Amino acid sequence: MKKIFQLIEKNKKPERTLDSIKNEIRKYFKRERKKKLPEDAIFWEFDCKFGKDAASAQTLIANDIVKALDKTVQDKWTECYIEITSKPSDKRKPEKKEEETPAEEE
Repeated sequence: MKKIFQLIEKNKKPERTLDSIKNEIRKYFKRERKKKLPEDAIFWEFDCKFGKDAASAQTLIANDIVKALDKTVQDKWTECYIEITSKPSDKRKPEKKEEETPAEEE
């Protein structure tokens, strides 16, 4: 998804416009996560960029997009650029090694 969202619309309050943008983003994440994963992948990973326009967009993690959107209203932006690309990830959590306890001597 590469899209410029208008934060100020004629017949809507800014809060309602912001809610509809957040809803669209959450629906996109949900839709992408439902897609079938390749055999070697464990989950979907998202690369996200956010900014006033495509040239000034900065990389964010997926959880921070909603926080960044809230900040745009405070800063009175008229529009924002959001880019979200999904990719399969095969990263595994590091396995914890069990510590061997020495046998007690009597």
